Amino acid sequence: MEYKRGRYSKILRPFLIVFDLFIINFLAFKLLNLNEQESYFFPSDFLNNKYFLFFIYSTSLWVLSTFLLKFYNVYRYTSVLNIATLLFKQTFAFMIIVFAFEGAFRSINTPAIVTLKYLFYVFIIIGFLKLLSFYILKTYRLYLKGNIRDIILVGSNDNAKELLRIFNKNKELGYHVKGVFGQFKEKGIMGTIEDSLMFLETNTIDEIYCSIDELTEKQVNDYVKYADTHHCNIKFIPNTNRLLDKRLKMEYYGYLPVLSIQEVAINNSLNKALKRSFDVVFSLLVIVFILSWLTPLLAILIKLESKGPVFYKHRRNGINYKEFICYKYRSLTITKELKGTYVKPNDDRLTQVGKFLRRTNMDELPQFFNVFFGDMSVVGPRPHMPTYTEDYSKKINRYDFIFRHHVKPGITGLAQVKGYRGEIEKDKDIINRIKYDIFYIENWSLLLDIKIIFLTFTNAIKGEEKAY
Repeated sequence: MEYKRGRYSKILRPFLIVFDLFIINFLAFKLLNLNEQESYFFPSDFLNNKYFLFFIYSTSLWVLSTFLLKFYNVYRYTSVLNIATLLFKQTFAFMIIVFAFEGAFRSINTPAIVTLKYLFYVFIIIGFLKLLSFYILKTYRLYLKGNIRDIILVGSNDNAKELLRIFNKNKELGYHVKGVFGQFKEKGIMGTIEDSLMFLETNTIDEIYCSIDELTEKQVNDYVKYADTHHCNIKFIPNTNRLLDKRLKMEYYGYLPVLSIQEVAINNSLNKALKRSFDVVFSLLVIVFILSWLTPLLAILIKLESKGPVFYKHRRNGINYKEFICYKYRSLTITKELKGTYVKPNDDRLTQVGKFLRRTNMDELPQFFNVFFGDMSVVGPRPHMPTYTEDYSKKINRYDFIFRHHVKPGITGLAQVKGYRGEIEKDKDIINRIKYDIFYIENWSLLLDIKIIFLTFTNAIKGEEKAY
């Protein structure tokens, strides 16, 4: 059977927002005038009257309140009870908004019964359309086989089997299971976990569901990389019903919990745009006013002391484990990156210029080009060599490690200004570094970025030795 794919939620959600805004303002303009010649909120000359403020007021606060209450966050697996809960919460919030407006403009003198009637109509009409659209999509998926998500299921534990049963039984959810993979081939299993990666290369998939306890760190990384490259969702199935980590978002398919990587505040649309704008402006200022004259000067000094390129290029893991080329001023007599070769103070590979660059952190300045091109941020978790990623992930909570790679790496970070930088000599070094990285991600603000930049600058002036 051929399935019709589609992501109608991207169209439906904006439509519902516009419709709801129309209803709350149309009812205020028309339906409140049930027994009077004039609308209580909108007199005939409302365009020249302070009552016009209600239109601006209600529209802006409706959008804000729905964002805070996640009123439009309804998914195919959302239950009707959850939708009803969202509807009651939003109606209560809007009731406060309306009565606050009437309290601010006492001259309106709207009878309480009329206001309650207005809120009742808002609740009924908006609730009806919300539920109607929800059931129309369910019917469309069930009978017309449209709006389908093609998925694969990786894992064979009890919860993975239960999730497969839910998908097969509840066709109205719109999940088409294209393959089930496990550690061993058995009844109902298409192939091994290794086979699933080959399957992904020749098939188009919308979502990947992984039993994370059955996967190695490398396999998790492979799935995350695939999901990032092919713009599909990846979700994790826990082995128990308890919440394993607050940084994973718990969603329920029936009574079965499924984990997905939490969308952190630093990555929501507004904060992402704010941080990216800051990165572009700050990196551009550094490139134009510092690197434009410093690079030619350092190029001469580096070339005079030793043969080789001015810039040292090395591969690093970025957001969602994506590898990118990271730039530094060359500070060593060799240019090849080898595992286990952290640079130490008084290292015989260091040039005289290199010692100065590393002591002042100036060797990192070319990474502002990485920031400008979008591979890095000015502030964020420091990127690791790909060869170390697997080793480090074994020493810490795997959810922490995945979470850390859910944001762009930075030129500097909270862990670095707190002293956790350079060579990893003990397990606690990488553990503490990750802890500070996680704290930064969970508590990000633009002011925190500015503070970290300031501390980085003051540490550079002190000339602290590093081995990174």
